[in-house]
Amino acid sequence: MDYLEKLKNREELFWKNPKLGNKSKDDFSLSFDGVIEAEMLLKKIAPFIMKKFPETVERNGIIESELTEIPNMKKLLNEKYKSDVPGKIFLKQDNELAVAGSVKARGGIYEILKYAKELLVDNGIINEDDDYSVIASREVNNFLSKYTIQVGSTGNLGLSIGIISRTLGFKVVVHMSRDAAQWKKDLLRSYGAEVIEYEGDYGKAVERGRRLSERNPYSYFVDDENSKNLFYGYAVAAIRLEKQLEELNVQVNEENPLFVYIPCGVGGAPGGIAYGLKEMFGENVHVFFVEPTNSPCMLLGMASGKHRDISVFDIGLSGLTKADGLAVARPSGFVGKVMDEILSGVFTIDDEFLFEYMNDLYSSENIFIEPSAASSFQGVGRLFNDREFQSYITGNIKAKQENINHVLWSTGGSLVPMSVREKLLKK
Repeated sequence: MDYLEKLKNREELFWKNPKLGNKSKDDFSLSFDGVIEAEMLLKKIAPFIMKKFPETVERNGIIESELTEIPNMKKLLNEKYKSDVPGKIFLKQDNELAVAGSVKARGGIYEILKYAKELLVDNGIINEDDDYSVIASREVNNFLSKYTIQVGSTGNLGLSIGIISRTLGFKVVVHMSRDAAQWKKDLLRSYGAEVIEYEGDYGKAVERGRRLSERNPYSYFVDDENSKNLFYGYAVAAIRLEKQLEELNVQVNEENPLFVYIPCGVGGAPGGIAYGLKEMFGENVHVFFVEPTNSPCMLLGMASGKHRDISVFDIGLSGLTKADGLAVARPSGFVGKVMDEILSGVFTIDDEFLFEYMNDLYSSENIFIEPSAASSFQGVGRLFNDREFQSYITGNIKAKQENINHVLWSTGGSLVPMSVREKLLKK
């Protein structure tokens, strides 16, 4: 278990998934039809989104981010870190997603809108074939105010759930660890959400939130570890990415493989995106997660085969990281088992380089992202020539390396207050 010693020593590494391509005996009852359903509802609900969030009018109420090539950043990475990465590098700018400003927007907003729609249809407030802009009415707001949405979050999911739920009229309770970013708690409270803080890690906040919600028949708990609705909502990103790649004349096939790097916490959002990408592009896409060296919970769960039954605390790690959205000690068991078949591997990153990459991107492309989002640069930044990663490439890619297109998933940043941005960039 060489990987285990390296994890214990907080070494940066690339772990290659030995189960990639294996067919699992587990039945997760996942279907791409669920992703299609999510995309259809998000389109139908778009008139409501436009009415409540004017910044979405330009995209007709569809909450989506740009896919941007970043040649200046590529040049800087190759010169500063001697990366020598061939091919093009693109940034998937979920840091600029409307409403919630993070990768959590699609899944969180879909789950709450689906729940709200079901409540309204079941109670005769709206019909299935109505124009869903009627959801913006005072009658709907008053009706939904009888119900409470609860969620456990390190920050960005809480923002996504809190903002859309309060806009609809729900009461909202967000359960967070005390060391989560203060500005995120303040922003949630400004929307009228109740924020309950807990000593200890994210897992305790989720456990407590789930128990409190179960006691209230009018409460709905959003479970980032196990929710298929969240998962399908996150996966919608893959459908939209395919169109964006086509618009940029980027082919994805055996001769032009796609490498995608996504920061990972508990696993819900990156897992949903990975699932969607594999459904869309099959063996021509290679998905990698990136985790902090102090909190590599998904890597540990998958590599040990124990998934949710093992925590980073069990191997002597603190779970503490400046990448607050990735400060998770125990991964989603559901997501980890799905990833067994489709995830290519996991990189780990020391906190120091979160700030390096964040500053590098800002100085080269004038794009600001959160430290946790900056972890996506680790593969193309400093570990592209790692021996294990190169063995993955030579063993799985028939095309020339210069034909590989790299997509780095930027998971958050636009809602960070200017005063906090300045402090982060100084680091």
